[in-house]
Amino acid sequence: MPREINYTVPAEYEGEKVVRFLREHCGFSARIVRSIKFTADGMKLNGVKTRTTDKLKCGDVITVFMPDSGNAPEAMKADISVLYEDDDILVINKSPFMAMHPTHNHQGDTLANAVAAYLAEKGINSSFRSVGRLDKGTSGVVVCALNPLAACKLSGKVKKEYCALVKGRLEGEGSIDVPIYRPDPMKTLRACSYELGVETALTHWFAEKTFGDATLVRLRLETGRTHQIRVHMAFSGHPLAGDDMYGDFMTEIGHHLLHCRKCALTHPVTDEEMVFEAPMWQDFEDALKLCT
Repeated sequence: MPREINYTVPAEYEGEKVVRFLREHCGFSARIVRSIKFTADGMKLNGVKTRTTDKLKCGDVITVFMPDSGNAPEAMKADISVLYEDDDILVINKSPFMAMHPTHNHQGDTLANAVAAYLAEKGINSSFRSVGRLDKGTSGVVVCALNPLAACKLSGKVKKEYCALVKGRLEGEGSIDVPIYRPDPMKTLRACSYELGVETALTHWFAEKTFGDATLVRLRLETGRTHQIRVHMAFSGHPLAGDDMYGDFMTEIGHHLLHCRKCALTHPVTDEEMVFEAPMWQDFEDALKLCT
């Protein structure tokens, strides 16, 4: 079923066109307005089919019908940890052992496939619209937008907080402001360089707890470069535990210990300020115990 959203017109939009109200007040992109404009239901004004050029009165109710997407990935059932869901967003605590999207090496075993199966059981056929991404090996909060409006309004607006176990003892807090570049365009490996780096990157870290020769750090990003936390921490001499691509610390774990612990967002329809927290997965907890 299409997502039905109702908006009441405030006094400041008296006499304005429907399109201006949707763009300015409701946050619809021009592309979304065009997409719903030509659907069967599209938009209604006080229950009657309307056009984008029609004029509004204070107290009018605009109803928008957001159609389901037909581009859902192949549905493959798998366990996922759902933190929250409503008609517009689905929030998941992603396993570190699950890739985000289907690739040559991952067919059917990704979060996209699992979400498609989860939604299909509810009768929803939706594209996989993750707001940001987490590498395989990285766990934690992933926000999925369930319609184009949610995806548009959340893009670049979700604030995340990460935690990682890194090599060495750190105290206090600091920032790493070093550009990142790709030494080999055929590989995903990244590196830091003030001379060669073309992508500015800024990472803030805060030491939370030390464990012998390791530290649990909290991290916040100002930019979202590929492998940014892993590259920056390795550059600073404190590679992530388990990260055999950028370091040699506790590589027996099998994957880097990086977890998106918290995210904050403004709900794309209700405008409610929301915060979601994801508990660490067991392998991260076990690694912390090994360090004590």
